[in-house]
Amino acid sequence: MKRIAIYPGTFDPITFGHLDIIKRATQLFDHLIIAVAKDNAKQNLFTLDERVALVEEEIKVFNSQEKTVIVEEFEGLLVKFAKQKNSQIIIRGLRAVSDFEYEFQMFGMNSKLDPQIQTVFLPASENTQFIASKLVKEIAKLNGEIDRFVSKNVSQALKQKLQIS
Repeated sequence: MKRIAIYPGTFDPITFGHLDIIKRATQLFDHLIIAVAKDNAKQNLFTLDERVALVEEEIKVFNSQEKTVIVEEFEGLLVKFAKQKNSQIIIRGLRAVSDFEYEFQMFGMNSKLDPQIQTVFLPASENTQFIASKLVKEIAKLNGEIDRFVSKNVSQALKQKLQIS
């Protein structure tokens, strides 16, 4: 029986931190769904379609005969989406204590909504724990160097979106 996990987020944009969590999640699960959130309280720079396309491009390297990683957009409650996808596992990345507090609250609420859904917390690797999409966008807006935090493809998309040369 294949173990299906869901890694949700806005991925605005996808960073090396996200890719680190994806890589490690593929070592634990047979099938990974990268769930790009349609509705959220954040002011996204990229549209939903653009975020999905960027994630799709970045995850190509993770697919193999034994493992599959796909991207899907979702809206509404994550636990309902997980149920629709026959998944009982939600992957969440943790960078700092502040992440843990928020994620632990989300875990508690999701557990009350559906006790069958389990949350697996993966701590960020030491070389990616400082990377946040919000900070990458700020650095890009100020015409700073972002190639250490995102792929060339994402870097070009950010520069184009922000109209930076």
